[in-house]
Amino acid sequence: MLVPLKHNKVMNRLTSEQRERVVSCLIEGCTIRSTVRMTGIAKKTVMRVLVEAGAVASDYQNAIFKSLPCRRIQVDELWAFVGAKQKNLTAENRALRAVGDIWLWTAICADTKLVPSWLLGDRTGATARVFMFDLASRLSNRVQLTSDGHNAYLSAVEGAFGAEIDYAQLQKIYGEPSESEKRYSPAVCIGCKCAPMIGDPDPKHVSTSYVERHNLSVRMTNRRYTRLTNAFSKKLENHAAAVALGYFAYNFIQIHRTIRMTPAMASGITNRLWSVADFVDLWQQYEQRADRAA
Repeated sequence: MLVPLKHNKVMNRLTSEQRERVVSCLIEGCTIRSTVRMTGIAKKTVMRVLVEAGAVASDYQNAIFKSLPCRRIQVDELWAFVGAKQKNLTAENRALRAVGDIWLWTAICADTKLVPSWLLGDRTGATARVFMFDLASRLSNRVQLTSDGHNAYLSAVEGAFGAEIDYAQLQKIYGEPSESEKRYSPAVCIGCKCAPMIGDPDPKHVSTSYVERHNLSVRMTNRRYTRLTNAFSKKLENHAAAVALGYFAYNFIQIHRTIRMTPAMASGITNRLWSVADFVDLWQQYEQRADRAA
């Protein structure tokens, strides 16, 4: 689903309540330093909480997102960077585990708003294939899929789904930005071009609106995706953990304003609203199993 995460040693110094406080801050978009100030917990410990909790969130969602009843899926990619932007990568910051540009490939169910699959990687066809095969393995029905016009999608979708999909690309056409808006504001969308690619997609449902709105939610709730700040990730492991924890909160804990329940409830994955305390209980169950295995 994303970059594999390592489970750290059990943090005996933190109580369940302390873990809840740290996780609550992190899923609300707080920075590491602001979490330290609000909880009084050391920075290194907060970082360990992030990595450990992210591993649990990733493992649990990877295991439970199977045979999903989704019918309409939208996919997109979201840019960020780790350590330094690609153009600024040097031997020195590579030695400090800088990665450069990284893309978050995301799929969202248009009906339940569930995010069943995501992947961190580059923007090449190889990454697109891994992402699409993962998505295909989690679905139980033939779906209608919409993406933007990125060329990597076509062969990836065909390889993962074959002919058992209704797939269309929606390419937006942008005008030239004004001289004063070239740096910070996107150009105005002046039209769209819809192209059926595989099967028989319903034109009424060819859209990327939900996944693009979801990209905004990611940037608003995951501090590492906030633009034009110094809140970017310094290590890929921490970035992956933050993404996994954020998606657990989105899918299981936070009520979606449109459907008035969590996406996991709307998808039939769970019949209850999860809390941060429930997540910490799940985390402790993982630790107990690891202790027995050791």
